[in-house]
Amino acid sequence: MRPPRNSKIMPRITIDDKKAAEKQPREAEPETNGSDAVPAGEEIVPVETATVPQEEYDRLKAERDLLFDRLARLQAEFDNARKREAKDRADFRDYAVGNAAEQFLPVLDNFQLALKSQGSAEQLRTGVELIVKQMEEVLRSLNIQAVETVGAPFDPRVHEALEMVERNDLPDHQVFEEVRRGYRIRERLLRPALVRVASNAQQKEA
Repeated sequence: MRPPRNSKIMPRITIDDKKAAEKQPREAEPETNGSDAVPAGEEIVPVETATVPQEEYDRLKAERDLLFDRLARLQAEFDNARKREAKDRADFRDYAVGNAAEQFLPVLDNFQLALKSQGSAEQLRTGVELIVKQMEEVLRSLNIQAVETVGAPFDPRVHEALEMVERNDLPDHQVFEEVRRGYRIRERLLRPALVRVASNAQQKEA
């Protein structure tokens, strides 16, 4: 039979032709890596390593050495200042303690004289009372005051209760006896007063 006039005759591809085509090497495709791809026809210019002139290098090195020297000096000055501050603080503490102790020396002298006294018990008691007044004067000169106790309401900030005693003749929670005196310097409490406190059951029930 004859093929139609308008039909094209397709070339016949045999198995041998396919094998020959597969054996032909493929052209290497240029590798690209994102933005690093170099356009075709553009030359790659090598990057030259930056160099510093010798004079500039020497100047920078001298500035660095000067900064290190200043840092070492500042560190030494800081250490010396810290040592001076610690010494001044210790000297001030010793001065304050010495000034306070100096005022108690006459009191100690009177106690020693009282121990050597050969007087009666009444005379010894009178002498001790005078010494106590002298010590109270020294404490007042140091701005040390006794905590108010007997007759005052119990205050846990300045009082320490030794015991609660049933007393219907006194207001509830009123201090009626001082066992050990408490002291404070201005607003700072040195030690609380040890006291006995009244407990009035009738006022609690009312």
